[in-house]
Amino acid sequence: MAHPAMSGRGSTANDDPLQTAIWRLRSRACWVDAAALLRPDTAAAALQRAALLVERCLYTEQGWAEAEDALRTAEALADSDEERGAAACERGHLAYAATLHAVRDRSDEARAALGRAAALIAPGAPGRALLDFRRGLLAENLAHSPQSARAAYRRAHAGATAHADPLLLSFTWRHLAGLALRDGDLAEARHGFTESLRIREELGYLVGTAPALASLAETAAEPEASRLREEARRLFRLLGGVPTWLARHLAPPPAPGAAAQATA
Repeated sequence: MAHPAMSGRGSTANDDPLQTAIWRLRSRACWVDAAALLRPDTAAAALQRAALLVERCLYTEQGWAEAEDALRTAEALADSDEERGAAACERGHLAYAATLHAVRDRSDEARAALGRAAALIAPGAPGRALLDFRRGLLAENLAHSPQSARAAYRRAHAGATAHADPLLLSFTWRHLAGLALRDGDLAEARHGFTESLRIREELGYLVGTAPALASLAETAAEPEASRLREEARRLFRLLGGVPTWLARHLAPPPAPGAAAQATA
């Protein structure tokens, strides 16, 4: 089962008016409005609703109780390994977000939930790429193991390519580029950040465009770097200061090498 709440519009909407409306709201940081369009009376709808509200937590550092409630509903309705695996993947992502934003240390829960998802989601299944990406996030930002993170991101990148998931590809390009920048490979970093930005602009993923611009600025010379950061600031203000964690990366003067990688 593809994960409609985390995939790109081009690979999931298929001209479905409901999914198109959800995508437009989600891409503009209106996660609550998008979730309100879904009736959580099936496992698929409950899972998509939970994923939207978990993503809201990651980008806004708000709405934790609503996400927990939605996730419990999705877990209760899941009745196949695929659905249980997808719910466990969201459980791990919510625990990761809470740990990353210092709400509460739930790193053990995040690892356990993603491990459970790995046991339930078959290798080669569409949901496996997203799971690999999230395991990479844990490795990079909680375990501080860039080598493990790179391996997980590469698996996710291959899976997203195989299943034609452009939005996930924008994330894997971005995070692989961040690791390249950390290693001092400026050309590889610039290539990855450029690809990530291109995909997000093509998809109309507005909430992810400012972070992509800020990251690309880290690889650019002046005056291009300042132009990219100013465009990122404009979008950041347009969306009401979302994602919240981007503010510190856009504050002048920019911190050298801070690629705004942690969450988006």
